[in-house]
Amino acid sequence: MSGIKAKVGLLSLVLLAAGGQWASVASAAEEHPQPEGRPHGAARAAASPGGPVAGRPAFDGRGQVLDPRYNHGRYYPPMGTVRPSLPGEYRPYYRGSDRFYFSAGVWYAPQGPGFIVVRPPAGLVISVLPPFYSTVWIGGNPYYYADNVYYTWQPDQNGYEVVDPPANADEPSPAPESPQGGADDPIVYPKNGQTKDQQAADQFECHSWAKNQTGFDPTQSGGGVAGDPNRSRANYNRAMSACLQGRGYQVN
Repeated sequence: MSGIKAKVGLLSLVLLAAGGQWASVASAAEEHPQPEGRPHGAARAAASPGGPVAGRPAFDGRGQVLDPRYNHGRYYPPMGTVRPSLPGEYRPYYRGSDRFYFSAGVWYAPQGPGFIVVRPPAGLVISVLPPFYSTVWIGGNPYYYADNVYYTWQPDQNGYEVVDPPANADEPSPAPESPQGGADDPIVYPKNGQTKDQQAADQFECHSWAKNQTGFDPTQSGGGVAGDPNRSRANYNRAMSACLQGRGYQVN
């Protein structure tokens, strides 16, 4: 009889322990619910240039997906997500008869009574980059990256164009050294804590803009212009300085 009681007691302890473990699992599931519509295989953060973002889960609490490419490290709704209304502070863009809406780095298009998260077509030009983006140098040119979309600066349009992913997107290069200034070059200091990558990109873009405005190109012999190269150079320097100062740099 005592043997039977011992077995019953042991069985009760096993069931109690199992029940405690199940309660723990259930509690964890309530605290971190599985998002609906999760794409197949998305729980594995894809290996990418720069490596995955250490210690970051593949999804946040709202079912948004981590973008680890180039250590971007931001969360976005998966492509194909449909929402009933647009988020606040969106900007509309048009491509022919197609409409797109841009908000916080995410692109939407109308679908039925709602809006679907999409990848924008190449050629759209925006005046301001997403609030969070990564600067990546590929083939000697700066690209701006966010949520699987690449942008490049277009000085003739004074904006950033959506472009197709570059062919060698998986082979980014280090940012070039920012020039310290020669006899005719201004010396540039970041005032707002800009990174080396960002300073190099800003100087590249300001050079492109100043060259487009003045016709003078300091990388060409004689600036590539006819007439007085000194005057053209002075005009270029003024345009370059104004552009950099507008982006938060001290120019001496």
